Amino acid sequence: MPAAPARVVSINLCTDQIAMMLAAPGQLVSVSHLATDPLSSSMAEEAAAWPANRGGAEQVFLLHPDLVLAGEYTSAATVDLLRRLGVPVVRVPVVSSLEQVPDQIRLVAAAMGRGPEGEALAAEFTSGLAALRSDLPPATAALYYPNGYTSGAGTLADDVLAATGFRNIGAEAGLTGGGTLPLERLVMAAPQVIVTSTPYPGASRAEDILVHPALAVLRQGAGLASTTDADWVCGTPHILRAVAAMKAAREALE
Repeated sequence: MPAAPARVVSINLCTDQIAMMLAAPGQLVSVSHLATDPLSSSMAEEAAAWPANRGGAEQVFLLHPDLVLAGEYTSAATVDLLRRLGVPVVRVPVVSSLEQVPDQIRLVAAAMGRGPEGEALAAEFTSGLAALRSDLPPATAALYYPNGYTSGAGTLADDVLAATGFRNIGAEAGLTGGGTLPLERLVMAAPQVIVTSTPYPGASRAEDILVHPALAVLRQGAGLASTTDADWVCGTPHILRAVAAMKAAREALE
């Protein structure tokens, strides 16, 4: 059996979090700078314990890793250069359903030589998800973010809604993957629950739509899910917090 890598560097937000949950003491030597951003990362406080990297091949190479964890959309040039320098790189695919989360955990665990820990974490996730699934009849929900962005069919967010007793307005509008949902269509759909994002500090024209009077009126008559953006981003065990929030929102409608 190959020896477990002694120096692991993660350059992707989602692999950051799985690696932090699985690493042996001293095994993980750096995580991406996004891991410390509380608006993006579910483990921002924990990530402060590791040096942050910005994903550049030169910076990563100087950390002397014997394994780099990257995402499906990590710069191909970075991955190629690291591999040509002799650094093993594992690219972890994007998760598009809750059922894929255990396999992603196992993939990272196998790369890190932490198979038993990965199996334990995957089993914990599976049992947690089973306990949170809803058997209530479907209500309607919409995810609505800056610029009117939403998640449609074939996305992790869509699967979270389906698991907790909701029909996704974005999917019903014909969107596959991510896309823009005009405010007019959202108002006409009149979802029973609306999930919007936490505003970033400062001003942003992209966020103006979130304070539009029409959306304000719609929100007054709809339920609002209390969750954080970071919990929806990655296919890690922390997605269960989004599942729990949406299940509570569905039960509140009753």
